[in-house]
Amino acid sequence: MPYPLHEINAAIRTDPKGFAEACDAAFAKKVDAAARKIADHRGASHVILLSGPSGSGKTTTAMKIEEVLERMGIVTHTISMDNYFNTIDPETAPRNREGAIDYESPFCLDIDLLNRHFAMLDRGETIHVPKYEFSRQMRSDILSQPLRLGPDELAIFEGIHALNDIIVGKNPKAFKLYIAARSNYTSGEGEVLFQHPWLRLCRRIVRDYKFRGSDASFTLKMWPNVRRGEKLYISPYKENADLMFDSSLACEVSVLKPYVVPLLEALPAGKYAVVDDMLRAFEPFEVLEERYIAPDSLVREFIGGSAYSY
Repeated sequence: MPYPLHEINAAIRTDPKGFAEACDAAFAKKVDAAARKIADHRGASHVILLSGPSGSGKTTTAMKIEEVLERMGIVTHTISMDNYFNTIDPETAPRNREGAIDYESPFCLDIDLLNRHFAMLDRGETIHVPKYEFSRQMRSDILSQPLRLGPDELAIFEGIHALNDIIVGKNPKAFKLYIAARSNYTSGEGEVLFQHPWLRLCRRIVRDYKFRGSDASFTLKMWPNVRRGEKLYISPYKENADLMFDSSLACEVSVLKPYVVPLLEALPAGKYAVVDDMLRAFEPFEVLEERYIAPDSLVREFIGGSAYSY
C-alpha cells in the first residue's frame, strides 16, 4: 500500500500524536490478523517459520505476534535462528565469489539440527536450544535451554533463512510468515518518492549508530553484501510464505529523518550515489518528533527507547 506524501505531511501538521497512534493501530491490526491465522493453523504444526530481509522489523513483529497469541491463551516461545549458527571453521565455512566467508549463506546454519528440532517439537519431545556467542563466533551447548511444547503451545523460529527450501521442504506443515517493509512513499500522482529498500537501509543506519555506535559508512559498506545475500537466499523463497506481512509504517520516513539525515550529511559528498538520492528524497517530508512515538511502537526497534531489548 503506497503512502502519499501530502497525506503524511498534512497529518503531521494537524495532529502529530494522532497520526503516530493511527500508524501503530494499523500495524497492530496486521499483527492481530497474523496471530489469528497462526492460531487457526496450530492443529497442523506447533512451529512457525518467520523470515524477512535485514531491517524488516522481524524481532519486534515476532514479539508482538507472541503477545497477541498469549492474550488468546496460546503460550508462545520466540527463538532466534541465529542461535543455530555453526561455530565458524575457516576450512569448511561457505565462501562468496571473492573468497571471503559468506556470513549471509544459509549453510552457516546447522540445518540438520534445526530440522531435527522442528520435528521433535511437533512430536512433543524436549529439545535443547543452543546459544550462539557472537563475540567468540561459536555455538555453546553448555548455555542451551530446554524447550518442550505443550498440546496448545507454539514456537516461532525467526531468521532470515526460515523460508529457504532446505528448511521448508522438511517442514511443509509449519506456518510460514514473510516480513518486509513493502510499501513505497509516493506523490499524489503515484510517483515513487521514497523507495521501500531505502526505508530498510535507513532503519539499519540508525540502529547501527544507536546500538553499535557505528557511523553510516559502516552500514553502507556492508549493504551491498547484505542485498546480495537477500537476492540469493531470501527473496527467492518468499513465495513459500502462507502470509506476507508489510512491516512499514506511514510515519517512518518522517520519524527517521532527523536521525538519518545528519548521519548521511556527515559522509563525503558523492561517495555513495544512494546517499545523494536519499538526501534529496528526505527533503519534502515533515519531521515527526520522537516524543509522539509510543514506547512499544515498531519504530522503537530502530530509534531506541523501546520496552523491548535488542
